[in-house]
Amino acid sequence: MKPPVVRAASRRRFLQYLAASPLFVSGAFSASGAEVPSKLPDPMIWAPAGGDLIDDPKRAINVFDFEPVARQNVPPAHFGYMASGLDDEVTLRANREGFLKFQLMPHRLNDVSKVDTSVELFGTKYDSPIFVCPTGGNQFFHPDGEVAVAKAARAGNHLQILSTSSNFSVEDVTKARGAPIWFQLYASSQWDVAQALIKKADAAGCPVLMVTVDRIAGRNQETLFRLMRSDTRECSACHDRGSFAGRVVRRHNYDGIDLSGITGGGESSNLSWETVKRMRDVTRMKIMLKGIITADDAQLAVQNGIDGILVSNHGGRGEDNGRSTIDALPEIIAAVKGQIPVIVDSGFRRGTDAVKALAMGAKAVGIGRPYLWGLGAFGQEGVERVLELVRTETRAAMQQCGARSVKELNASFVRRAT
Repeated sequence: MKPPVVRAASRRRFLQYLAASPLFVSGAFSASGAEVPSKLPDPMIWAPAGGDLIDDPKRAINVFDFEPVARQNVPPAHFGYMASGLDDEVTLRANREGFLKFQLMPHRLNDVSKVDTSVELFGTKYDSPIFVCPTGGNQFFHPDGEVAVAKAARAGNHLQILSTSSNFSVEDVTKARGAPIWFQLYASSQWDVAQALIKKADAAGCPVLMVTVDRIAGRNQETLFRLMRSDTRECSACHDRGSFAGRVVRRHNYDGIDLSGITGGGESSNLSWETVKRMRDVTRMKIMLKGIITADDAQLAVQNGIDGILVSNHGGRGEDNGRSTIDALPEIIAAVKGQIPVIVDSGFRRGTDAVKALAMGAKAVGIGRPYLWGLGAFGQEGVERVLELVRTETRAAMQQCGARSVKELNASFVRRAT
């Protein structure tokens, strides 16, 4: 046991850390210190033991260990941008709580001394079913931004999907990854802008265009707005929040594109099935839709010749509908009937989370915030360790279930809790 002086010092550090946490800023705890069942972002309090933060990515036991270190390193407004959900953050919580609705069903007496975690998507093989989700503005968290993420993805041979809002261009990130990456598209309200972005991705060799369909309205990101109040930096040198063109001045996929006709935050409120059909006419890339969360829309995607679906609610950042993606996944798998691949993201943190989704029929599972915690904490090494931890947990969960390959996972390995 630690001496009283050491325990007291650890407690003080822990309380100082909690005082700076978005949990307190957003009112998740009452003044008396009692927990209130209100808004809870990903709980940082899961990670540090006694307030001691890891000082080396190799010391991390799970992905949550990186979050408080990133909170310490990253400016408040930038951390808030990443951590925030919308409104009451019901969907943000639901994404984590949704996994409790499902249980893994182990198959015993299978020889799992050798486990194949590889997956194949559109003819390309990846060593892991864990893919790197598109997240914008990675230089908010580390100067090397998406380039560091690409190098980490390369180290573990993970699929990387790059955001339109990347600080680095699709060409630079492709070079850092050392292999083709997929491109996520924010279509905006202007067809000319969408078409220019599509052509950039095509020219860079991206095999898949991931069209985001759930970014169609303004967002009340309360955690972000509260943390912005505590950020004393002058932000105008990096971005001007007064116009869309000003906000994306360091998002280099937009270089050379006329953005004068875009108002607001660049939402795609006029996006339709006809828009997606127009995209088919100007690209040779496969087209997937990101943000499908109902069986009806999944069936329409198949009928409209879409090549795949990413079941996603933007990590609780697109709308506060209150439904987790793991809850929506089974009905979408049933709706597409194996005609097109379905992948999933939002709220995935553990290998057991991944195996539940893979057993339901998802072809791959994406993580977003965890690798940003790693990036903000330790740069490329932090991202590599986050991906390594999730890979290791996924392999272990497959062994525990008696599954020798991702292909072997099926609905018999998971059930809805009663």
